[in-house]
Amino acid sequence: MEDIVQEQLRFGKPVKDSANTSIFEHAGRAFAATENHLPYEIDINNLSTLGPYNINGSWDQPFTSHPKKICGSGELVTMGTSTEKPHYVLGVISSDRERLLHKVIHDIGVTARFIQNDMGGISRIGVMPRFGDADSIIWFDVENHCSYHLFNCFEDGNEVVVRGCRTLDSVISSARHDDDKSKCYGRAFLPPDKNSEGFDPSVDGTLFSRPYEWRLNLKSGTTKEGYLTDEKVAMDFPVINEDFVGVKNKYGYAQVVDSVATSKIGLFKYKRIAKVHFDKQDKENKQLKSVEYHVLQEKTFCSGVQFVAKENGIDEDDGWIITYVHDELANVSQVYIIDAKRFAEEPVVKITLPQRVPYGLHGNFFYK
Repeated sequence: MEDIVQEQLRFGKPVKDSANTSIFEHAGRAFAATENHLPYEIDINNLSTLGPYNINGSWDQPFTSHPKKICGSGELVTMGTSTEKPHYVLGVISSDRERLLHKVIHDIGVTARFIQNDMGGISRIGVMPRFGDADSIIWFDVENHCSYHLFNCFEDGNEVVVRGCRTLDSVISSARHDDDKSKCYGRAFLPPDKNSEGFDPSVDGTLFSRPYEWRLNLKSGTTKEGYLTDEKVAMDFPVINEDFVGVKNKYGYAQVVDSVATSKIGLFKYKRIAKVHFDKQDKENKQLKSVEYHVLQEKTFCSGVQFVAKENGIDEDDGWIITYVHDELANVSQVYIIDAKRFAEEPVVKITLPQRVPYGLHGNFFYK
C-alpha cells in the first residue's frame, strides 16, 4: 500500500488500468486482471475485450490479480486495495459469477474456512472466517517481510499454515530506489553474503525471494515461521495443483531466479523451475524441504509457469507443468510441457511459436 501511495504522490495519478498481471477463469469465463482496476472479461476464442467485470454492479473496487477459488463450492474469493477509503475490501463471489455473496472492509490465501490477509508494510497476518467481518479477524505478529505470492494455506489442527515466497523488501519501485537503481536492483537480487566487503543489510539480498512457512496457532495465539528451501536459491511465482487450494498439499512449483542475470539488468529472469516436496526433508539439511529442479538450456528463460492436472488423475502431481520459454541465443519462443512426475527429465512436448512471446508475469491454462 505504501508503494502505491508513493507512486500516486510522485506522478499525480495511479498507474494505468492495463490488465497485464494475471489471467483467471471463473464460471467458464476468462478474465485479465491487474491490481488497481476491475478485471476485464476476454473472449478466449479471439482474445477480444468484452468489458470490465463488476459482478453485476456490486463491485466498484480494485480487484486482486490472485483471486482464489474454493474447492468444492466453486466460490471465488477476491480483494481490493486502494489509497482511498475503504482501503481494503474483501468479497466472496458466487460460483455462477453473477452474485456477490459477501463483502467486508497481491495476494490472499484461503483455507477451507479462513482467509489469510497480509497487510503490506505491517508484518501481521490476519485470519478471518470466510463470511466474517473485520471484528472477527485474529491477528498474528510475524517477522518483518514482504510477500507477494503464496503457494497455499490450509488448516492443520489448531494451526493455519501459510506458505509463500518471502523477501525483506518490496520489488515495486518507490522513492527510496531513485538514487541508485543499479545498487538497489543489482545487489538486492543476489544472495546475501554477510561476510562480503561493504555488506549493506538495507540493500544486499533484500529482494532475494525464498519459500517460507508461517504456522499460526489459533488456540495459543503464537506463531512459528521459517524458510523452507536453500539460502542460495531464489524462487517466486509459486503454483500448485488448484484442486488442493485451501487444503493440505504435498507439492509446490516455482520459477527459480537466475540471480546473476537478474542483477545485471534489474529485471527478473528465471533459469529453472522448482518442485518443492513439502512432506519430504532435504537430505543434507533436515530443517529444509526436498526440491527437484527442471533446468533450462543455456540463455533460455521461462515465465508464466502453471500446473495443469490430468483428468481423472490419482496423485496430486499427476499432471503437467506448462510454461513459455525463450531461447535468447536462437531468438526462438516455445511452450514446454513437462511431466510433473518426471520433473527433471526433458519436456514431453516442445511447441515452437511463430513469434516472440515477451517475458511476462502470471500464466494460466483453460480447458476449452
